Amino acid sequence: MSKDSQLCLYSWNVNGIRSVSAKTLDSFLEKYSPDILCLQEIKATMPQSGDLSIPYPYQFFHSADKAGYAGTAILSRVAPLRVTMNFPGDHPQEGRVISAEFSGCYVVCAYVPNSQRELARLDYRLRWDADFQKHISVLAKRKPVLVCGDFNCAHEEIDLANPKQNRRNAGFTDEERGSFSKLLANGFDDTFRLKNPGCPACYSWWTYRMNARERNIGWRLDYWLASRQLADAWSDPAIHADVLGSDHCPVSLKVDEKLFK
Repeated sequence: MSKDSQLCLYSWNVNGIRSVSAKTLDSFLEKYSPDILCLQEIKATMPQSGDLSIPYPYQFFHSADKAGYAGTAILSRVAPLRVTMNFPGDHPQEGRVISAEFSGCYVVCAYVPNSQRELARLDYRLRWDADFQKHISVLAKRKPVLVCGDFNCAHEEIDLANPKQNRRNAGFTDEERGSFSKLLANGFDDTFRLKNPGCPACYSWWTYRMNARERNIGWRLDYWLASRQLADAWSDPAIHADVLGSDHCPVSLKVDEKLFK
């Protein structure tokens, strides 16, 4: 597969699209020039996001009912055939999922709920996971699926700096990790880990406290997952820890453009 025949897909939890825009979004877009950019935790309504003059012809925002909370977006240079918001199930309007259909695949942007302190929302998060996995399984019966976003889960011990200390903390419970394993077992590859099986200290999120980012005390919470039948259609999964402006950094994947034409 020629590098010239690939599209660059990026996913980034921006922790507030207006805030990151004021800081680094313009320079990020100029440097990396994503063909498709999936955003999580935009914390903005569509008019607020539209005021930013982001240079993409196709823009889809899914905002939460609660102001300044959650939300997702897909920005694309390629026109999707259709775009749907959310997925079946009894869930509050938090703007957590956008599914874009292209000619040869789906791209799904997700912001998975955090289980919160003392695991106050763990039961809900697991129910959310189950409904979301049903959703992408339905899509996968029609076309292969690329799923990206902040999954609020470090899957294996290698995916966070201090696994023993965080064993029962949100994002590293046995229940969350088991749910993520179930998702992969349903026909998806964790693209970064598949290509970098032994890569230590490869993280995409760092707390703002205790100079964690400077010390690289982090977690890998952000992923590109791909339907297994797409194994020959993607390459170069990457984590861009040098990109600042949020407590998360972008993650990317290169994908055969034929899936989008």
